[in-house]
Order: sequence, then C-alpha cells, then structure tokens
Amino acid sequence: MTTSTLSPQAKPRHLAASPDVQLIFWLGGALMLVACFLPWALLRPNRLASGMYMNLPVVWMVLNALLALAVPVSARFLPRLTPLLSGAALALGFYLLGARMTAAMLDQPEIARASASSGLWVWLLGAGIAVYGASQLALPERFWSWLAWLWLPVLIVLALSGQLADWSVLRELDAQQARFLQEVGQHLKLVLTGLGLAVLIGAPLAVWVSRRPRAAEAVLGFANGIQTIPSLALLGLLIAPLGALANALPFLRQLGVSGIGTAPALTALTLYALLPVLRNGLVALRGVSPGALDAARGMGMTDNQRFWRVQLPLALPVWLSGIRQAAVLLVGVASIAQLIGAGGLGYFIFSGLQTAASDLILLGAIPAALLAIGVDALLRGLEVLLTRQWGKA
Repeated sequence: MTTSTLSPQAKPRHLAASPDVQLIFWLGGALMLVACFLPWALLRPNRLASGMYMNLPVVWMVLNALLALAVPVSARFLPRLTPLLSGAALALGFYLLGARMTAAMLDQPEIARASASSGLWVWLLGAGIAVYGASQLALPERFWSWLAWLWLPVLIVLALSGQLADWSVLRELDAQQARFLQEVGQHLKLVLTGLGLAVLIGAPLAVWVSRRPRAAEAVLGFANGIQTIPSLALLGLLIAPLGALANALPFLRQLGVSGIGTAPALTALTLYALLPVLRNGLVALRGVSPGALDAARGMGMTDNQRFWRVQLPLALPVWLSGIRQAAVLLVGVASIAQLIGAGGLGYFIFSGLQTAASDLILLGAIPAALLAIGVDALLRGLEVLLTRQWGKA
C-alpha cells in the first residue's frame, strides 16, 4: 500500500478563505445588499426642516447588489480578488456619497442641505467589514492584500477635488471653519493634558504599589470606583469642591481654577485615565519573569539598574498598551466637557442635539472618531518604536 505526500515546496492549487473569515464577508455582503434598498440621501430645504428621501437609481441599485454578492462569493472561489472587490465597494460608497449629494443639490438654494441617509451608512459599514475581512486573508502575494486600501486614494481624490463639497456636514464645516479648528485644538489639549497628568501620577504610583499588595488593592479599588461613576455625574460632582477651593484660595482662581471650565474637565479626565495606566503598569511590572531579575541580580546590578535595564524594558509593551487605551478613552470622554464650558468637539455635538441638527452632531462625532483612531495609531507606533529602542539598550 502506497501513500502520496506533498513536498514542502508544493503549493495548494486552490486558495480559499477559512470558514470564520468567510462569515465576515457574508456579513459585510448582507449589509451591503440591504443598503441597496434603503434611501441614500435626504434633501431638506434648510438645516432644521424635514425633507425628502432619495433612493439609488435602479441601475446603481442592481450594480451595487451584484458587487455585494460578489464579495463573499469571491472569498470562497477567488480569494485573490476579494481585497480588490472589498476596497472597490468602500470606494464606491464614498463616490456615491458625493454623486448623490451633488444630484440632490442641483438648483437648490444655499440654505438647503443634502445629508447621507441610512442606505449609505449601512453600505459603508458592510464594506468596512469586508475590508477588515480582506486583512484577515492569508494570501501568498502581498500585492493582492494591498488592493483592499483602494478606497483611501479614492477618498482623498474626492475630497481634494471638491466632489464631497455638497455633503451637509462639509457645508457646516465650511460655515464654521474657524470655530471648528478652535474646538479641535481644545479637544486635543484636554486629551493630551489629561493623559499626561494621568501618566505623571499613575506611573510612579504603579511602581510603588507593585511591591505592596495591600496598597495595590486600595489604589486599584479607588481607580475602579472612579470608573463606575458616569462621566456627566463626575463632572457635576467636581463643580462644588473646585468652586469652593477657588473661593478659599484666590491665587487658584487667578490660575483659572473654578467650578466650571477646564479645571473640572481635566480633573475628571485624569481620574478616568488612571485605571488603565495603573492596572496595566501593575500587571506589566509583576509579570516580568523572576528568572530575568535573578539573573540581573547575579550580574551585580543594583535595584535601580535592574528596574531601568531589565524590568521596565520587559514591562513596557503591556504598560504602553494601557496608556494607549487611556488615550482613546479620553477622546470620547472629552466630548462631555462642553457641558461645563470646557469646549472641545462636544460643542458641535450638543449644539446639534439642542437644535435637532444631525449635520452638527456629525461635525463633532466624525472628527472625534477619526481623532481616536489617529491617537491609537500614533501611540501604537510609539509603542513599537520604544519597545525596539529598549530592547537594543
């Protein structure tokens, strides 16, 4: 009886996505298919008035439906084409956003608004899921994987060429550009200052409690307790004590400390960021192998040398991950700071809520989401860089 085996150099004749990855594509394809039958634009005579919903033309509806079905089918039979189809689907969503807004605003007055409706948002969600699935494909050629990013240059070209200018959110941005830049700067200032204070307080505290189990329980209990308080309630609770402190110590008022404004906002943000900084720092420092520390001790290193040359470099990846989590958390929490006069992108969100203007809400929400993604990517890169530097030291 003989058996045949594949040589190590032999390549499979047919590539196919794993069942789990195929499920991702079927989910994305189903959402895109549903989006074809939903309205894609809402035309209103002004920002606040109700309007008229607009569906896709029949030809585009059929083409979109075929593309929605082609994505999961290709993952089963032609996975090399799946990244291209997924990226094209997401790019198509942005193209149709501009096209539908331009068509809706033809012969309309300046105060008219054309907003993206449910069909577009569901399509972008489904296409985004498909692009994520494309990143999970194990393709032998990197070229095919990069085609999933086709949507990015398309979006850049559409934005620079003005094809998205009729979208209501960008019209609001054009009308409030100076205020928008001011609030983005204030949002970043709140996030970075709150994160910096949390690291300055939390990092030494994590090192101190890493060798004191009872103190660690108390500190983590306090930080966990802060996290259970809703952000809006915490801001409200800080108004009275900070106001009383500013009245009792006039020099603090001269420094800008009061019951409303930046001071309570930064206090709340710092308290919220403490838990991930403390918890990850504690886990990272305690997770260093005792054998590595014993080896360093055997080489004659002092306690300080063991910490800086051995323990901290080994703990750094986990610790930096906690700082990154804290930064992303603060981007969202900082939006609430507008309620006590601290500014930030929450200005547009709450202005939109007060006037029932969804365009203003998106003008605050979309940049906040992009800011969170950007901060996460930046700190992830810093994490990799510092880890490599510490590893070489």
